[in-house]
Amino acid sequence: MPQAETSQAEEVPDWHALETGAVLQQLSVSEDGLQQAEAERRLSEHGPNKLPEAKPRTPLIRFLAQFHNVLIYVLIVAGVVTALLQHWLDAGVIFAVVLVNAIIGFVQEGKAEDALKAIRGMLSPNARVWRDGRLLTVDATAVVPGDLVALQSGDKVPADLRLLRAKGVEIEEAALTGESVPVEKGTASLGVDTVLADRRCMAYSGTLVTHGQGTGIVVATGAGTEIGRISAMVAEVQQLTTPLLRQMAQFGRWLTLAILVLAAASFAFGYLVRDYSAAEMFLASVGLAVAAIPEGLPAIMTITLAIGVQRMAGRNAIIRRLPAVETLGTVGVICSDKTGTLTRNEMTVGTIATQARELRLTGAGYDPHGVFLAEDEPIDAQADPLLTAALRGVTLCNDASMELHEGEWRVHGGPMEGALLVAAVKAGLDTELLAKERPRTDLIPFESSHKFMATLHHNHTSESFIFVKGAPEVVLERCASERTPEGDQPLDLVAWQQRMETMAAAGQRVLAVAVKPGQPHQSDLDFKDVEQGLTLLGLFGLMDPPREEAIAAVRVCQQAGIRVKMITGDHATTAKAIASQIGLLSTETALTGRELDTMDDAELQRRVIEVDVYARVTPEHKLRLVKLLQQTGTVVAMTGDGVNDAPALKRADVGVAMGINGTEAAKEASEMVLADDNFASIANAVEEGRTVYDNLRKAILFILPTNGGEALVVLGAILFGFQHFPLTPVQILWVNMITAVTLALALAFEPPEPGMMSRPPRDSRQPVLSLTFLGRIGYVSLILMIGTFGLFLLDRWQGASIEHARTVAVNTLVMFEIFYLFNSRYMEAPVLNLRGLFGNGYVLLAVGLLLLFQLAFTYWGPLQTLFGTAALSAGHWLLIVLVASSVLFIVESEKGRVRRRRAQDATG
Repeated sequence: MPQAETSQAEEVPDWHALETGAVLQQLSVSEDGLQQAEAERRLSEHGPNKLPEAKPRTPLIRFLAQFHNVLIYVLIVAGVVTALLQHWLDAGVIFAVVLVNAIIGFVQEGKAEDALKAIRGMLSPNARVWRDGRLLTVDATAVVPGDLVALQSGDKVPADLRLLRAKGVEIEEAALTGESVPVEKGTASLGVDTVLADRRCMAYSGTLVTHGQGTGIVVATGAGTEIGRISAMVAEVQQLTTPLLRQMAQFGRWLTLAILVLAAASFAFGYLVRDYSAAEMFLASVGLAVAAIPEGLPAIMTITLAIGVQRMAGRNAIIRRLPAVETLGTVGVICSDKTGTLTRNEMTVGTIATQARELRLTGAGYDPHGVFLAEDEPIDAQADPLLTAALRGVTLCNDASMELHEGEWRVHGGPMEGALLVAAVKAGLDTELLAKERPRTDLIPFESSHKFMATLHHNHTSESFIFVKGAPEVVLERCASERTPEGDQPLDLVAWQQRMETMAAAGQRVLAVAVKPGQPHQSDLDFKDVEQGLTLLGLFGLMDPPREEAIAAVRVCQQAGIRVKMITGDHATTAKAIASQIGLLSTETALTGRELDTMDDAELQRRVIEVDVYARVTPEHKLRLVKLLQQTGTVVAMTGDGVNDAPALKRADVGVAMGINGTEAAKEASEMVLADDNFASIANAVEEGRTVYDNLRKAILFILPTNGGEALVVLGAILFGFQHFPLTPVQILWVNMITAVTLALALAFEPPEPGMMSRPPRDSRQPVLSLTFLGRIGYVSLILMIGTFGLFLLDRWQGASIEHARTVAVNTLVMFEIFYLFNSRYMEAPVLNLRGLFGNGYVLLAVGLLLLFQLAFTYWGPLQTLFGTAALSAGHWLLIVLVASSVLFIVESEKGRVRRRRAQDATG
């Protein structure tokens, strides 16, 4: 990247605070634009107008990085040892598990690179610039600082511009600032401390011109633009690992250390104390290590997460990173963007004030169905002449249109003008007929310099009418009278100003509409025609309304102990009004971006816990808030749809992007995408996340006692100096893998336990294996070891061959696991009931499959040869079932004691 580009990104002048002449002088350019030769020189100096691309890791390096995990190392060692023992089938299974995990990680890798590519894709493909005194179309990458760029409606801004001329320019900046409607632009300089969303004299790269024409001078390109700065923030943001992955990595390290210490100690004891040969003890230590390694655990974790992904997809939550499924279960705070996430991103008229009364409208968005309410009672809109006159005015003084397309109403034109049309249709007006009855003759288009729009109409008897709509303070000063039921009366300015302030305080954007009779046969409209003498018809309060489903979802989240916080680029009054309607816990206070800048991290960390509404914030503010919340130990989900949300989405524990209205940059920076843009889908995803975590814990609680029991069997044989071990390494691998792919896998399909969404989110620092779990793993391992060892010794005492006794031991171990599987379905609740025994069909199917596998293992010749087994009689099977069933009743008894103790603690 050229050095000049780097310095440009580091030192950005306050272009919005400079007069246009000073900007031209600083960039050494005239009002005729650059000479082509100078443009080429600057292109060489500053580099092309595109975002820098970091050199990605090669596919091979990315693939090899997937193996950098302690538990994977343990599995690889187990596979190598198994291969050295020449048990190729078992070694192949282990290596297959390792390979599947690596492939999944490889596919999910590279999210940061994708996010940067998506942001780069927002840049304009070409631009119209003045070069050598002529207007040329050039590739957007060839735009340089100092270029004069011509803008018109429909253009995507190619670089950051300081506007020199602007006629009715409005720019859609929602993706960058969160502003819910297009922003009016001008050329007047602003204060140095003006926040990004209020810089009316600037146009930023990647935003869309929706209205008007203008000219701007390029002040930043490539990495120096606001989008470039956000791109750099995304690249620098550290992506956090998930709580479960952190805990399992720690568990893997401890398990590895314990296995190595135990294997070394058993080798030394057997060789020095029991007089085994070094070769015998080496094989015994390998068997101990293989017994202690939960080979199937990584595969079960991956499959359980994948099943969770599939379930969430069915509920419109698309997971992009597998571990995010589990993280959702720990979420304690959801930081949500407002526009398009909690709201519909469709302006709606909520209030209409006429001289006689104030009316409310029901319905939301562009669907023209709703009711007019006066003091909460429905009225007939067409029976109210003042209301009809006001609606007729905003319909005629309007450039928007609406249509029904495939069952969905669409508006063509500005969102505020569209909302006014929808209000008229709700009142029963035929907008097309009205336009034909009073056709437009001339107009004064809306411009930010005068803040109103005026239209001239005539009827078919040659009468003329002038309608004016715009900012209420501008329209009111031009009004001499107001429309009343008794006729036109002198204007009560104070009363209308109070109404205007009340509507604005409720977070509504207020428009005024007025009328004036024109001259007979008048065909032209001039500014002097609307300077005075207008009659005020009414005020319209508009708002981007909250989604009904979002209100319900916020309530569900709060019941689940999850705090919802709104972080938006919109104005504080609007944000507080929406927050109050949605039902956020704290809506009295809204911190603005400017206030955040005055606070140090310690002060803001105290405030961020209690304040739920943040307005007029920048991407840096969003990122800072997420970081400070995480520092309190809270797991944070962040929702958003714009490029301005991308850094915070990437930093959050779970980034949630909107699938329909979200930018590609937001989607690529997130872990989850909502297919329906519905905040309610987040609550569903949290429930699934909690279920997945519960099922993972159940699988771990089920798998580890098996390994513990096997390890104790091998260890006991060494301690007592047995000549023949009850289990061989290959038999241990058979038990571990066959039970993992049947019994443990069935637990991945467990439905949510009752009361799932009424309990608070779990502490992400809480270990997966609590003391209660460790205790259960310990005593269940001991039960499995005693039962397996006992029947092995009994069979040998009765004179059976070593192959027969080992077959008894393996089947005893497997039957123990079958009965213990039912214990594991509920971690604390009882299972000795119909729901506990038969409530999961996958469990019954898994048990049936495992029994078939064990019959083949015991009686099928090829497997007898491979695993060294022998056929058993019916009497042996009866004894095995009687002994193995003991674990079901012992564990249920222990769970009962835990429940009674907790009940006593709760009442005591």
